[in-house]
Amino acid sequence: MTDTPNNASRTVRIGGASGFWGDSMVAAPQLVKGGRLDYLVFDYLAETTMAILAAARAKNPELGYATDFVDIAMKPVLAEVKRQGIKVVSNAGGINPHGCAAALKAVAEAQGIALRIAVIEGDDVSSLMPGLRADGVRDMFTGEALPEKVLSANAYLGAAPIAAALAAGAEVVITGRCVDSAVTLGPLMHEFGWTADAHDLLASGSLAGHIIECGCQATGGLHTDWEDIPDWAHIGYPIVECHADGSFVVTKPEGTGGKVIRAGVVEQLLYEIGDPGAYLLPEVSCDFREVRVTQQGENRVHVSPAKGRAPTPHYKVSATQLDGFRCAGSMVIIGIDAEKKARRTAEAILERTGEILQAQGLPPFTSTYIEVIGAETLYGPHARTRQAREVMMRVVANHPQKAALAMFAREIAPSGTSWSPGTTSPGGGRPAVSPLVKPFAFLLDKGAVQPGFVLDGVRHAVAIPAGAQASPVPALPAPADWSAKEPATETVRLIDLAWARSGDKGNLSNIGVVARRPQWLPLLWHALQPAVVEAWFRHLPAGHVTRYHLPGTDAMNLLIHDALDGGGPSSMRMDPLGKGMAQMLLDMPIAVPPSVAAEALRRAGRA
Repeated sequence: MTDTPNNASRTVRIGGASGFWGDSMVAAPQLVKGGRLDYLVFDYLAETTMAILAAARAKNPELGYATDFVDIAMKPVLAEVKRQGIKVVSNAGGINPHGCAAALKAVAEAQGIALRIAVIEGDDVSSLMPGLRADGVRDMFTGEALPEKVLSANAYLGAAPIAAALAAGAEVVITGRCVDSAVTLGPLMHEFGWTADAHDLLASGSLAGHIIECGCQATGGLHTDWEDIPDWAHIGYPIVECHADGSFVVTKPEGTGGKVIRAGVVEQLLYEIGDPGAYLLPEVSCDFREVRVTQQGENRVHVSPAKGRAPTPHYKVSATQLDGFRCAGSMVIIGIDAEKKARRTAEAILERTGEILQAQGLPPFTSTYIEVIGAETLYGPHARTRQAREVMMRVVANHPQKAALAMFAREIAPSGTSWSPGTTSPGGGRPAVSPLVKPFAFLLDKGAVQPGFVLDGVRHAVAIPAGAQASPVPALPAPADWSAKEPATETVRLIDLAWARSGDKGNLSNIGVVARRPQWLPLLWHALQPAVVEAWFRHLPAGHVTRYHLPGTDAMNLLIHDALDGGGPSSMRMDPLGKGMAQMLLDMPIAVPPSVAAEALRRAGRA
């Protein structure tokens, strides 16, 4: 399917078969069977996943990689991948990429298949931690000193080592920690001969990777208008048809469910990107603000090239430490005043177990948290279900000692006969006590990292350009001032005017908002002032809001700081990754003129 490296007319087809560790087993077979692929790529490594892998390796040194990649994803399709000549790139290696490669090689050999597997090295920087600690390096978000002991410390490598491994003849490339989009950008650098100074092309290839790195989020998954997306059970996984000029088309295998539409692709473009004018990656500082996204046909969305600038001289390092233990227990409460009964139950559990700790001479819980699921706890003053008659009490506690939380777990069930009427449990026994693996992050000079790849038993170093100090983001004009010919006398919900999707970056909540009509963006920009959004989420609590304009897609990106109780595995909330933040914002009332209200409600079928 490939030709000479710089053939501008060639199309490279890349299928995204995983958005996280735990994605569906149907993805790889579907894409291999109907995708007509050049490359099959997998993304497994969310920051939470790195914490899970670190805990797994602490128990068993042979673990530390995404085992599903070998046993669930690749084992059933290996023969067909080999027959079709599909190349595979995956970051399933986690913190043990050589272990992952050995496991895959064993599966292939058992099927009589010879595979040239390359392993990317260099991301593990745990040996540098003592020196970095002595130099006073601190967490880039909290300012805390680096801990004395770490479970793992891995730099987010880029796509250059992947491209080099493919050029050397690898059929499968397994990486440890790398940026999610690198598994797509690496093949494009190799196929099209994109060089380190081709910043616009590198930004465009990174955008292609970003669109498919979350699996079905590009094919209708998580779409605001979810009722418009057909056949969830057979939803198609994404394919990007990439061109040498950096443009690409998003599609999916024929005959699959879901829907590839402009609104869904733009939602994914905005997903977790922070500043859209400075999305920082190892190869390039990306600017997605003027990218154009257009519907090209049924299940085909065209994305124009992005812009890029030189990368910074640093890698981001994601590290983990053991920070004690956690236990989260729950009970169901049924009946009148269910929420009040649930809260009193949780408070009584914490009071009793706190006194037991004191009596035993143990330290108190380091932190506790109470939620009532079904009573819209996360909505705070915007909740509408205070009279709910069936809820789930959720109570969480952290403690330095596992034994203390084993006692806490035992003391949850007695609430079923001691306190509130209507208390029951769906079963499942006592809640488990789990290690509390806390992530932290810092920047590391690229010169301190020596990436390379191992192929056929030989290690090959890969030179990485030093990068440059971050340049100012070119300014773009804000949306035009909103001026209506008629007064804003009616109210609609934000969902009637916009699509939105949210996610996390550590303790940051990222909400992308896309105007349903281009002419509505000035209205939305006027309505969603940072102070207004801050007030809407103040109950969580949440910090200040930074807002960015993307004129190419009639959109804005809202960054809400300190919004997720630490985020990821650190957070005690039931939504630690901020997936529900956009849904809560979409319920915000917006004052609009009657003509806008009529059009918005007609679209929503509520006129």
